[in-house]
Amino acid sequence: QVQLIESGGGFVLPGGSLRLSCSASGSTFRSLTLGWFRQAPGKEREFVAAVRGSHGGYTTRYANSVKERFTISRDNAKNTVSLVMNNLQPEDTAVYYCSAGSGIILSSVMSSSAYTYWGQGTQVTVSS
Repeated sequence: QVQLIESGGGFVLPGGSLRLSCSASGSTFRSLTLGWFRQAPGKEREFVAAVRGSHGGYTTRYANSVKERFTISRDNAKNTVSLVMNNLQPEDTAVYYCSAGSGIILSSVMSSSAYTYWGQGTQVTVSS
């Protein structure tokens, strides 16, 4: 079992930045693929970014809408994954969820159904 706890959401003006963090329990952290997804009101949950586990060489993947603005990173010593979000725009407003899973193949890292564990979500609001 893996428990995920997010932090760092909040309110920010357009063009601003936020850093989301997610801490994970469990001893298999290094092998986990870690992802961030988001869900805006009335919309389906969508992929934001992922970093693969040790078997995947810790490679990263981003949604086209956040490339060049968001950066995902993991700290295996602290069992944490972070998402740094720059140049935030109103369309980035959503609840952001941390997720984790094992044995996720590269072609599935953008699919929410591939992840087993989920955090409770943290609200990010971008508005002027």
